[in-house]
Formats: sequence, structure tokens, C-alpha cells
Amino acid sequence: MKKLLLFFTVLTIVIMLSANIFAENGEDFEKVEVLVEQSEVDDNSVLPLGEEKIEQTEIVMPSQARGIHLTTRAAASSYHKPRIDDLLDNTELNTVVIDVKEIDGEISIKGVAKDLAYSSKLPSIEKYLKEIKNRGFYTVARIVVFRDNVMPRKRPELAVKNPDGTLWEDYKGNTWLNPYKQGTIDYILELSEKSAAMGFDEIQFDYIRFPSDGRTKQCRYGVNHSSATASAAIVNFLKQAKEKLSISGIKTSIDVFGLTTTDMSGMGIGQKIVEMAKYVDYISPMIYPSHYNNGEYGIANPNKEPYRTVYIALQGAKKRIPAEKLRPWLQDFSMKGVKYGPEEIKAQIQACYDCDVKTWLLWNAACKYTKDGLKTKEEQDTYKKTSDEKIAELLHHKTVEESVLKRAPIKPKNNTAAATSKQPQSKQTQNKQISSKSTAKK
Repeated sequence: MKKLLLFFTVLTIVIMLSANIFAENGEDFEKVEVLVEQSEVDDNSVLPLGEEKIEQTEIVMPSQARGIHLTTRAAASSYHKPRIDDLLDNTELNTVVIDVKEIDGEISIKGVAKDLAYSSKLPSIEKYLKEIKNRGFYTVARIVVFRDNVMPRKRPELAVKNPDGTLWEDYKGNTWLNPYKQGTIDYILELSEKSAAMGFDEIQFDYIRFPSDGRTKQCRYGVNHSSATASAAIVNFLKQAKEKLSISGIKTSIDVFGLTTTDMSGMGIGQKIVEMAKYVDYISPMIYPSHYNNGEYGIANPNKEPYRTVYIALQGAKKRIPAEKLRPWLQDFSMKGVKYGPEEIKAQIQACYDCDVKTWLLWNAACKYTKDGLKTKEEQDTYKKTSDEKIAELLHHKTVEESVLKRAPIKPKNNTAAATSKQPQSKQTQNKQISSKSTAKK
């Protein structure tokens, strides 16, 4: 009897242990089923438990960049944000060029050159940069290089001087950094590396040239200065920049006068694009029709013929540098009594595509851009090349070659175009003599 009682006792214990084991295993099986359920997503990819699937934003290649320029203040401004966001969200735009070093030389990044050029008046752009990158936009840091009204006054040894050793100033009272000085180069490269570390995809060098307006014959650089040495100094800067920035995979680009696409002289400012192209990824000629003097390329008023002007300029460039290196600045502002609206914007962009140049930038100093001049995101791949017959008609049946040979009449050096300009901080005028001094940019 005792043996039978012991048998049933042992059997009961075994049954209870088995039940517990199965119960525990059952919980584990339920957990596995839950994990499988949570891991299943529409595209059959597997995500770690607890992580949400994040939509992957298409990466913009620099060769596809279609962008606008923003000042530091516009990029950080809540006033501009709704309008800029509307453009970026609803048009073909995919790139933003943001000022890092302003036209007067002030910067908003701390820790550069002992903060001699840092200005607390400028807002920080780090927050906006992070936001715009998270939204998938390509970002370019624009650095005004040698025109600088801050650093030469803080470090006179880096400045362009007068014969008596005082600081040389252009007609607007701005000082300039000396392109021959290694200290100048080191300062700009330090700022460039800091900008890259912030997260910018590309560094764009503006005012990458010698002074053009002012008593330039009074400029003293501490070396024998000539067209050849000027070009060599600019190339030396770009070569060092390329070596520094390419290590971290940062692209470099430069802004140049529009006429450099057809003029091979260096124009007295050191801008020879064939030599410069060797050390940059992209060249952005400022081919604003308003900035060509009447008669240039045989066009009575280039400002009134945006397609013809841009087409000739780009075709001239393509004969000297690869088309894939061209990313022109186009005009989205009105000057000299000619109103620019959607049709003028479209004409310039179409000229780019007709020249097989599929990347471009729009400039407006007030950061107000013409939405109706752009395609929507859905339409962005619908550009079609203009027929040869239509192009011939738009060129007035003149070939590019014969158009390039026709230069604008020489104007008096003290041209007063600047006085009538309503385009602040915009790109400098650009004829062979560099005589017309607009405030439109560079």
C-alpha cells in the first residue's frame, strides 16, 4: 500500500512538472509568433524589435542639383521659412546654397581663426542645415573668399595694400584678402573644413578672384603681380582646397564671371576656367543676361534675350571644359528696366537643357524666387530639347562661333550701372573690361 501511494505521489509530481514545462514552452512559442508578426513589413525587410520603418529619402547627386541661394539670415528666418518650404516641397528644386561667409566677411561659425571674423549678429544655421538634410536636400556652403571687409582690418598682413602700406579699398570701401598670402589660404580652408564638419555636402567658393573695381593699379600684393601670376595664385588656392576637402569626400565648386566661358584672357582677375576646372568638381558661371553689356555676342540687349544669352555662354564653355562640370547661376531678379518673371526663368533653364547641362542654380539677393518659373516635382523629368530649327530661330540664325566673336563696345571705366541697381548683394557685372559695376553679386 505504501509502495502504491509512493507511485501515485511520484506520478503526480511528474505530471505537474511536465505541465509547467509545457506552459513555459508555450509562452516562448507565443513570444516567437509575436516577434515574427512584428517583423513582417510590406517590403519583406526585417527590422529589429521596437524600431520603426523609416522612409528612405532619395539621395540627390550633385550632377542633378537644381537649387536656390539663401543668405544666412534667410535660412534661419521664420519669416522666410513658409515661402522657402513651399518652393522646396512643391517644385523641382532639390538643392540649397547657404551663405557661410558673407559678402562683408562676417561668419556665423565659431572656432575659426580665433573668432576674429565671428559675428554674433548672424544667426546660427546648424538647425536649419540639419533639418534640410533630413528632408533629403543637397546642401552647399557658399564662402565669399577674397572680398572681405573684416579679416584684413583684423589681420592687415593678409590684406591687399596701397603703395604706402595702408589697406587698399574698392569703390565701395571694401578691403580684400591677398590671394598670394598662405595665411589667407589657411584661413579660408579652416573655415571650409569647419563647414564640411557641420554637414554640408559641398563647399562653393565665391569671389575667387582678384579685385576688379576700384583703383586696381594701386593694389600691392608683395609679389610681382601679372595676369599669369594671378591665375597661378587662384589655381594654387583651389589645388590646396581640393587636397584638404576631398579627403572627407566633400565636393568643391566655384563661381566665376559669365564671360569667362568665352574669354580666355583671365580678364585681369585670375579667372581662367580651363586651369581652374582641374581642381574643382563644378564651375558656376554667372551668366545673368542683365550683366552682359549691350552688343555682347552680337545681341542688342542681352537682358531682353535670356535664352539666346545663356545658350551662347554655355556652348562657349562646353568647347573648353566638360559639360558635366557646368552648373550655371541663372537670373531670377529684374534689372535695368527689364522685368523677369516665369517665362524668363523658363527660357534660361531650357537653354541649359538644350546645351545638355542639367544642373543649375537660381540667384536672387532678396531670396524671393519665381515659383511659376519652375516645374513641379512630378514634372521635373519632363524637359524636352528644343528642335534645331527653333534654336536657330532663337539665335537669329547666327552660329555660336560668330556670336562669340562679337564683343560689346568698350564703355567708360567709371560706368554707373551700380547706381540704378535694386539688387543688393548680387553678382558683379562682367564684360571684357569689367567696367560696369553692378551691386547684383560678384
